[in-house]
Amino acid sequence: MPRFKDIAGFDDTYMTLAGIPLVSALSLLIQFSEEFKTGNWAVLGPSIPIALFYVALFWLAFRWVYAYLAFYFHGSGEAIKRVSALIFLFMTTYVMFDRILLTPTVQKFYPWWHNEEGFFTRYRIAAFIVALLALTIYETLFFRAKTTRLEAEKVQLARQHVESQLEGLRNQVNPHFLFNSLNTLTWLIADDADKAIRFVRQLSKVYRYVLESRDARIILLSEELDFMKSYVFLLNERFGANLRVKMDGLEAYSQLAIVPLSMQMLFENAIKHNVISAQKPLTIEVFAQKNPAGESMLVMRNNLQQKKQVMESTGVGLENIRERYRILTGRDVEVIVSSQYFTVALPLLTLEQI
Repeated sequence: MPRFKDIAGFDDTYMTLAGIPLVSALSLLIQFSEEFKTGNWAVLGPSIPIALFYVALFWLAFRWVYAYLAFYFHGSGEAIKRVSALIFLFMTTYVMFDRILLTPTVQKFYPWWHNEEGFFTRYRIAAFIVALLALTIYETLFFRAKTTRLEAEKVQLARQHVESQLEGLRNQVNPHFLFNSLNTLTWLIADDADKAIRFVRQLSKVYRYVLESRDARIILLSEELDFMKSYVFLLNERFGANLRVKMDGLEAYSQLAIVPLSMQMLFENAIKHNVISAQKPLTIEVFAQKNPAGESMLVMRNNLQQKKQVMESTGVGLENIRERYRILTGRDVEVIVSSQYFTVALPLLTLEQI
């Protein structure tokens, strides 16, 4: 059978070491109250080691039996079975122990009390009070330990569930960006070899960041902005002057954090759903501001010029970001749609918030 601590969920070593002398003293006070008042050490002297011996014997036996019952009756609805079995075993064992060893020992050391009225009644009352006290303490500690363990398991399961959700959400990063970038690179190789080399370097930076940040819960805004510089470079090579990006005044917020790749997904969302042409250039602005509650927000806004789509948008990209913020922080991503602009505000976090 496993160790007591592994079964009950708590270590009772110090409680046992302190409890045996304390319970012995309580038992002696109940049985020999008059002797303590009169200072009758002729009686108390031999009683102390006897009390210590029997309390230690009962405590260790009780501890072993409790561990055995807790091992087999550990379920939430089995406390009654555990306590009932313990009381039955205690009473059966005590009666046998009382008749075979305890009473003969007391009569041997205290023959003058053999016929004293009430002595054995006080003696047995003391034994039952001690047993009831020990049972109450152990059952309370067992319940607390089990509750703590269940809460820890619940938190662990919730964390694992969140991690699995996040992994699924991370895997939704749009792979079409790579195909579009390779098509742009193919054109650049034939047109401008030096620019093609710069394009490959920026592309490698983008995908190195994607790989390195996939397992991160949050990341500093400064790191995300460095990544976005490379990402925007690739977009500019693809769309030229038809795409205009403005990212200003973010230095003061660089040590705050956001969910990794959220800016990239918002850029993808804007490019996917809006017309980008010389006649209708797409402008994406990124800036920071405080919301009415005084919380820092990273705002991304683009002019609204939606494509005529045969199929309605699934909204997977934006929902991905919303879900990741909800799982990690419980805070909402704000989305505002007007006749002119599509605006998304991401909460800026401190590292201590995760």
